[in-house]
Amino acid sequence: MNVDSEQQDARAERLNRSSGVEKGREHETVQVQAARRGGPGVLKVVNAHIGQPGEGQVLIRTHFAGINFADLMARMGLYPGGPEAPMVLGLEVSGAIESTGSGVDDFSPGDRVCALTRFGGYSSLVLVDQKQVRPVPPGVDLEAAAALPLTFLTAYLMMFTQGNLQPGQTVLIHSAGGGVGTAAIQMAVNVGARIFGTASAAKHERLREMGVELCIDYRTVDFVAEVKRATSGLGADLILDAQGPAHALRSLKALAPLGTLILYGVQQNMGRTRLRPGLLRMLWELHTVRLAPLRLMNSNKGVYGFHLGQLDSRPGPVHKAFSELLVWLGEGRINPVVDRIFPYDQARQAHDYIQDRRNFGKVLLDFRTAG
Repeated sequence: MNVDSEQQDARAERLNRSSGVEKGREHETVQVQAARRGGPGVLKVVNAHIGQPGEGQVLIRTHFAGINFADLMARMGLYPGGPEAPMVLGLEVSGAIESTGSGVDDFSPGDRVCALTRFGGYSSLVLVDQKQVRPVPPGVDLEAAAALPLTFLTAYLMMFTQGNLQPGQTVLIHSAGGGVGTAAIQMAVNVGARIFGTASAAKHERLREMGVELCIDYRTVDFVAEVKRATSGLGADLILDAQGPAHALRSLKALAPLGTLILYGVQQNMGRTRLRPGLLRMLWELHTVRLAPLRLMNSNKGVYGFHLGQLDSRPGPVHKAFSELLVWLGEGRINPVVDRIFPYDQARQAHDYIQDRRNFGKVLLDFRTAG
């Protein structure tokens, strides 16, 4: 066995067993692991063990785990701060409390909850810090609850904390048919904003039904020209762009003076077909595309970056937004769009489905039959 294989086996052992847990006090769990970095084929189902919840922790029996583009990037080794292989992906779950650790007073076994998991969510049992957990409001199903945490938090913090979106302003949402896109549309509708969205033509009818005023087929139409035309040459007040550096330069041209462009992903070159050339192009763009400060000053435009996973130093706004979103969910002001639910043992197909851009809204893994 070579050194790399030995290191990988050691990481797998650490992943499958919680350190410092007494033998006999572990729980058996079923996980979807990425055995190594690569395409969807690296995902496999394994049996593992997980320990009892420690102080301030809860153990959740997972019903549904959300799949996000961050999972795809981590699987390929492209997610900043992502776990090493072999890894368990998954950043959000819903389910029921299995047990609680010391110092946990707000949750009891059997409570229906959703949670941010900071990876590790593709598992039938998940240990989570209680601060990352929220009760699911009465009448809300666990499918919707699993589809809320990451995407709605991302959209909320970008639109309202960074973007300060106001009634009557115009927001351009790229990838409007995705998980973050459909979340952003719902909140933009609630605030009374004008909504423009880019997506493939097949998704336009559903986007219009959700409240998108101007649907733009990014494959055939110049979105900059369309936005300028629809705003009498002014541009959008807020643009949410997860496509990548080169695409961001075009979005900047569609931005109005005093407007804000928020960058939160590099999806443009990550289609499943021709994956390697796309990734090489993405890496080249990340190192070569630059935003000129003087040009930004002269045009009175602002550019932000957003990465929910890098907000550990500012947990307050995240926790506050999470709680508010659960209130909105219970009141029916937001309703996560769940496109498709795959059994946990079809995680490979689920990743293919998202990477091919076939989804409208969220895609989930169902762990209810995992034991």
